[in-house]
Amino acid sequence: MKHFTITELTKSSTAEKLGIKNIPDSTAINNLENLVRNVLDPLREAFGKPITVNSGYRCRQLNRAVGGVANSQHIKGEAADITAGNKNGNKQLYKLLKSLNLPVDQAINEQNFSWIHVSHRYGHNRNQFL
Repeated sequence: MKHFTITELTKSSTAEKLGIKNIPDSTAINNLENLVRNVLDPLREAFGKPITVNSGYRCRQLNRAVGGVANSQHIKGEAADITAGNKNGNKQLYKLLKSLNLPVDQAINEQNFSWIHVSHRYGHNRNQFL
């Protein structure tokens, strides 16, 4: 994990505000490490500029608090919502994700490139770009 940390991938202002302990178990930590190793670090290397994680791992309580779907990959540590800091940068990230042929399960343009949801799972990745 060259450009991202577990702390960064578990930090949540909503959790802090609501007093939720957003602590991943060993399986979720392993999944976060795989996400970083296989997708986020290579993406950051290719992008050449910082990428911010808005939301990574979410415990079930935090996921409910932010309105996440019940089967969210964030709960498993398989997903992160990322941004380059602006919509144009996020469009570039999305295009780069497609062109790099990384093992992406899903890459989702959220709210007209306000951020990008990206996930990776152990085993078969669907390579969905939505």
